[in-house]
Amino acid sequence: MQTRRTFVATLSQIAAGAALMMGGVSAQAADTIKIGILHSLSGTMAISETSLKDVALMTIDEINANGGVMGKKLEAVVVDPASNWPLFAEKARQLIANDKVAAVFGCWTSVSRKSVLPVFKELNSVLFYPVQYEGEELEKNVFYTGAAPNQQAIPAVEYLMSKDGGAAKRFVLLGTDYVYPRTTNKILRAFLKSKGVKESDIDEVYTPFGHSDYQTIVANIKKFSAGGKTAVISTINGDSNVPFYKELGNAGLKATDVPVVAFSVGEEELRGVDTKPLLGHLAAWNYFESVKNPVNTEFIKKWKAYAVAKKLPNANTVVTNDPMEATYVGIHMWKQAVEKAKSTDTDKVIAAMGGQTFKAPSGFTLTMDPTNHHLQKPVMIGEIKGDGQFNVVWKTKAPVRAQPWSPFIKGNEGKQQM
Repeated sequence: MQTRRTFVATLSQIAAGAALMMGGVSAQAADTIKIGILHSLSGTMAISETSLKDVALMTIDEINANGGVMGKKLEAVVVDPASNWPLFAEKARQLIANDKVAAVFGCWTSVSRKSVLPVFKELNSVLFYPVQYEGEELEKNVFYTGAAPNQQAIPAVEYLMSKDGGAAKRFVLLGTDYVYPRTTNKILRAFLKSKGVKESDIDEVYTPFGHSDYQTIVANIKKFSAGGKTAVISTINGDSNVPFYKELGNAGLKATDVPVVAFSVGEEELRGVDTKPLLGHLAAWNYFESVKNPVNTEFIKKWKAYAVAKKLPNANTVVTNDPMEATYVGIHMWKQAVEKAKSTDTDKVIAAMGGQTFKAPSGFTLTMDPTNHHLQKPVMIGEIKGDGQFNVVWKTKAPVRAQPWSPFIKGNEGKQQM
């Protein structure tokens, strides 16, 4: 793949050079529009990010088959930042400055997003970020197609506290040790306290990326749960989810005893896990593969056909998930904005993105909020089933407007707009 990309890049450079010699035509006038794909294809985050690269390539193929963007074909430039946060910034710079991409679709962890932000601001390019995150950020050069805390974390905890969700009184905040879990848990602590939950009823635990031994942590959760109805709020990211869920099964901690709601575990992560001991545990997202509607049926069908055609690993068992849907929506919305702006110029595209709508596989028409660059999205809570899919047990009736700056953090009043 590297050889092919290098070959394509060389051809593009030759073509661009020829165009310039024939009368100073700019690179923008070339036959293709380049877009960057910035996802970890190796390292601890590859378990989650590889499918986002693949669904982005599928979406590009789909757009090209329908005439491209402004009559030009899209050309993907794929790089692998390898779950290495400083390397994300380096690869982002390469995509924007050297490869001259019109936009970048990428990042998963907040630490990778924070790493690339200065590059996007300095070079005035645009990033589409497809994963739920901790909020407390609003950037002109970023469009957030995943959820803010009020579109995932807060509704999930409200559900756990409700009668339907098990009426939890004690909470274990368990996460990977970096900015997203720590900031999300700061917001959730403030929220829980506003609901009258005592400090002694909240336990907060962090593990490093790639952590694999959850025996002691799960034993401690079991002990903590003896003090009253307990739920675990998991912000574990990447391949650490596999040993964590295995250990829950080993310890016999069932969802009826201590439900776990995860914010970074979807259908893709469950492909590598025996889900039988996990029945009834929860995940909060804005989309699940199991939702029934014609748009989703078509999306799943296209993805499964693409996986087989491209001979993706385990092509016959591929699944869709929330960040894949957010990637798909983001690329289509960017296409619409470019066509509205009649240009790939960053500032013109940013102006045209506000108010864009797209009928999404979630079954809802999503809108890009013009004032905060976040998608208005529905919220769904799903229960893990034996086949690794989710049964949606609760959802909002309509899309929810994002609050990037949590109202539960002091000093955030009046910060909700650009």
